[in-house]
Amino acid sequence: MDELLEPHLVNRSWLDDPALRSLLSMLNDANDETRIIGGAVRNALLGEEIEEVDCATTLYPEDTIARAEAAGFKVVPTGLDHGTVTVIIDGTSFEVTTLRADVETDGRHARVRFGRDWAEDAKRRDFTMNALSIDVDGTVHDPIGGYADIVHRRVQFIGDPETRIHEDYLRILRFFRFFAWYGAGRPDRDALRAIVRTKSGLASLSVERVWQEVKQLLAAPDAERSVLWMRTTEVLDAVLPENWGLDQFHWLLNAEREHGLKPDALRRLQAMLRPATDVVQGLSDRLKLSNDERKRLLDWVLEVSEGRHFASLSVVEFAKVLYRARAGGVADAMAHDFAKAIAKEEAGVDRISALMEFADTWSRPELPVSGEDLIARGHTPGPKLGDALSAIEDTWVESGFVLTKEELLDEY
Repeated sequence: MDELLEPHLVNRSWLDDPALRSLLSMLNDANDETRIIGGAVRNALLGEEIEEVDCATTLYPEDTIARAEAAGFKVVPTGLDHGTVTVIIDGTSFEVTTLRADVETDGRHARVRFGRDWAEDAKRRDFTMNALSIDVDGTVHDPIGGYADIVHRRVQFIGDPETRIHEDYLRILRFFRFFAWYGAGRPDRDALRAIVRTKSGLASLSVERVWQEVKQLLAAPDAERSVLWMRTTEVLDAVLPENWGLDQFHWLLNAEREHGLKPDALRRLQAMLRPATDVVQGLSDRLKLSNDERKRLLDWVLEVSEGRHFASLSVVEFAKVLYRARAGGVADAMAHDFAKAIAKEEAGVDRISALMEFADTWSRPELPVSGEDLIARGHTPGPKLGDALSAIEDTWVESGFVLTKEELLDEY
């Protein structure tokens, strides 16, 4: 029976980290307690990698700050209204948040009061698997009974799903993200029903929060099941109205699973989009993508518009493509062509695979001739010098980058 399961930390060595021990030693005494919470606890119970450690405490934020500063640690007041400060010890950052209870929520923001009740703080969290904590001695506390859900990889809301979603509509996307990363089997039925009834609330969220959740979901090793359920509940259309179907998305993830193609969130997003400039520009503007993210999507669109047939290219011809084109766009377009060729059992799969391996180790060669070399040969500085240098570059590229400096100068 699930209720008989006792929490067991699969990996414990991270608890001995000197910075973490210093933090817990500083914040714990006879009157106040600080525990590790959230993702670090869940991942330690699953035996998965722990990327960051967050803590909860009975101390008020100002007391946390005072103790940290007295110990000589750097403190950043990252969210005082919600009781959160960041303590930096030997280059490691720890978020420390005072125990809380929600006083008022509007689906996007919450007004909280601080407290000292660990069970009450656990009940205000989103999912049962996120409600466990570890104290300074390494003891796991499970007031909600979330350990069984961790073991069986069940993503379940704490209490009534619809009530929890109304507190913060981002929890709809968090549900699908956690299912992508930690879920198994079919998603919780009550959660799906609640999501269908409340999905209109997604429109009230900031686009930055939406994109961060979607991006993290798409980065999950097995994102496909979650995305399919997002489509079934019409959440996918609500947050990504630009999506153009999931056939190529399925092909790409199959290529990742079966042929070792590296998972990539932006590439997976591309697989759901029509490769058109207006689509990418519109999505980038709407979700406020970073400049790098926008550029990569546009490079992919431009490369697709070239209509290259990668399977027909020799290594020399492909090297010329890499030199002239946007490398990121080429890599993305090739990955999608590779996935499509596999799905449709087309010829050229091995050829594209070989070119992808070549691209992974390819370094852009440097033109062996400079403007100074041409001036030394009698060329006059100015526009004609630039034209001559461009012509030399064209000749060099067409030679497959084999012509030497002397050979190129002799021609010009």
